[in-house]
Amino acid sequence: MIFARVTGNVVCTQKDEKLVGSKLMLVQPVDLADAPKGNPIVAVDAVGAGEGELVLLVQGSSARQTSKTKDNPVDAVIFAIVDTIEQNGKHVFKKGADAHASR
Repeated sequence: MIFARVTGNVVCTQKDEKLVGSKLMLVQPVDLADAPKGNPIVAVDAVGAGEGELVLLVQGSSARQTSKTKDNPVDAVIFAIVDTIEQNGKHVFKKGADAHASR
């Protein structure tokens, strides 16, 4: 599982019929300090994430395990929107206090 920040939408008018109706999002993997890690990724959104939200992402065969991506040609899927993160007994992220998320 990977933390990522949703940075935009990807629109494709021509795509495989198994992806018709799928929302594609551009996500940037991040660390717990919200610093970018690696390159942006295009992911299918299985949970209704919005731009600016912190999400959990999986890639590879795990990306084809959600009800929306089962047996579809996807390599990355957003499967959760992060509400809070607690590390060593301290809250290090809380969605309502997140300055990056759009409201």
